Amino acid sequence: MSSSTSSQGVADRVQNFVSEHKHAVLLGTAAALVAIGGAAYYASSSSSGARAGDVEKGEGKKDKKKGKKRKTVKDDDGPLLEERKPKAAAVEEEEPIYTDEDIARMSEEVRSKAAASLKAKGNSAYQQRKFATAIDYYTRAIAVTPKPEPVFYSNRAACYVNLNPPQHDKVIEDCDKALALDKNYLKALNRRATALEALDKLEEALRDFTAAAILDKFQNMAAAESVERVLKKLATAKAQQIYSSREKRLPSHMFTSAYFGAFRPRAPPALPENPTTGDETLRMALEALQASDYAHAYTLVNEAIQQGISWDAGNAEALNLRGTFKFLMTEIDGAKEDFLKSLELDPTLTQTWVKIASVYMEQGDPKKAFECFEEAIKHNPNDPDIYYHRGQVLFIMNEFGEAAENYTKSTELDENFVFSHIQLAVAQYKSGNLANSMATFRRTLKAFPDRSEPQNYYGELLLDQQRYPDAIEKFERAIEIESKKQPMNVLPMVNKGLALFQWKQDVEAAEKCCQEALEIDPDCEAAVATLAQLSLQQGKIDIALKMFDRQSQLARSEPELISALTYQYATEAQVEFMKTYPEMAAQLGQMARMM
Repeated sequence: MSSSTSSQGVADRVQNFVSEHKHAVLLGTAAALVAIGGAAYYASSSSSGARAGDVEKGEGKKDKKKGKKRKTVKDDDGPLLEERKPKAAAVEEEEPIYTDEDIARMSEEVRSKAAASLKAKGNSAYQQRKFATAIDYYTRAIAVTPKPEPVFYSNRAACYVNLNPPQHDKVIEDCDKALALDKNYLKALNRRATALEALDKLEEALRDFTAAAILDKFQNMAAAESVERVLKKLATAKAQQIYSSREKRLPSHMFTSAYFGAFRPRAPPALPENPTTGDETLRMALEALQASDYAHAYTLVNEAIQQGISWDAGNAEALNLRGTFKFLMTEIDGAKEDFLKSLELDPTLTQTWVKIASVYMEQGDPKKAFECFEEAIKHNPNDPDIYYHRGQVLFIMNEFGEAAENYTKSTELDENFVFSHIQLAVAQYKSGNLANSMATFRRTLKAFPDRSEPQNYYGELLLDQQRYPDAIEKFERAIEIESKKQPMNVLPMVNKGLALFQWKQDVEAAEKCCQEALEIDPDCEAAVATLAQLSLQQGKIDIALKMFDRQSQLARSEPELISALTYQYATEAQVEFMKTYPEMAAQLGQMARMM
């Protein structure tokens, strides 16, 4: 297991923990926001339910008890999806059309009765699918009523939803007016959110769907599903925009070191008797790589290829190295091109076969990846790296038994490579062979007393078993070993913080561990992701948002970027909710305690 793999695992574990408790986290965060602002009020009696005369009154309770049903005029989330023959309507007396002068002469009581009558006729027209007629009645009711009624605007918005095509701008305009009169009006919130989503105004739609979900105390699954749907659309669209325009760059030093460290050291190819300028530049690139000066190595290998390398083995080595850097920078197509050219020049270079197998896995072609491993074995069946990396592919495919066989083969060929031993122990653990796994780890700890990795990963397995004191002891030993190195791998610090969080819910201690890790390695993805979630737990919203933004900047792949943006947008939506509904603090705290 490389450090980069475990680093992502730490971030996943803390995010999974939060996801499993997402309602409580959301509610706790929202309550914390209000506490920070010094406002704590009990929510007023809710007026968010159905109102008298609402064209869809009573539907809320039915929705909670029933499963999915066909959408009708009574649905608040979109246009009609069915044609239904309207019932014959009774002949009704037509309401007079009131001018401004007529309205000015009318008493409040007469105006109220006229408005109620117009609203009733609007409701009747709505039920008969006569949406244009209904709009006219609601518009006249709005004009004549002595007191503005949010239900008039919301009902008219429902009509605009059902026109063909829907008039989403007018839906939003009417819902704005309804919510200005009653910000707790759930139907208006949901209608406006749906219209905003239809217009691709996703951040605003997320704001409204989030508010509706919280106001409804998470009792309406449709609202929660809408939040998740819009979050996914928003984060995915933003990630694609960022990813397509972002300059390609190497990941953090820790991640890059971990990737190169997953291959056993090899002697560099011997230079020709009379090396060219390109040959000498390649030598310098390989020396920079040996010194872990990755940015310099990347620059030099590019220069060497441009200058021209005089012999095939050197060219193959250069293309292998440049392809590796491109792969780390997620330039997958460019990496594949370099690896294929490298193999044309030197098909015996087994490391390139192993790396192009990773490219095929990245492209979702495991069959081709395993063919590459077989080709590598044909050229050098005694290269332990082949079996280690094939084990890695099997591991991520959850084929733990076969993965363990490959790790075992790798260690038989070279017992001095620590990661083969570690991954064997982890694969045994994942297969349910706890005793074998623990025995393998104990042997590895004894064989590699000065390596931090066995301590750290053994601690992770102990943490998974909720053996918190033992896990923390291993993490602290790993930190002690790493503290003597430059640069230091800070992952054990992050793991220690996570263990304290899960064991004692000691958020401050966990936060301190992550902060210390970031002081040493500001680009540690695991520390950033964990600190973002811990800050959210403590109600430190500004810090959480900064960490989510930083996590987005560090994300190597589009899925990682989507994950970071999802948390960022969800948090921002909650901030907006508490600005609009500060009086919800007490109720939110109570809901959080119940979840």
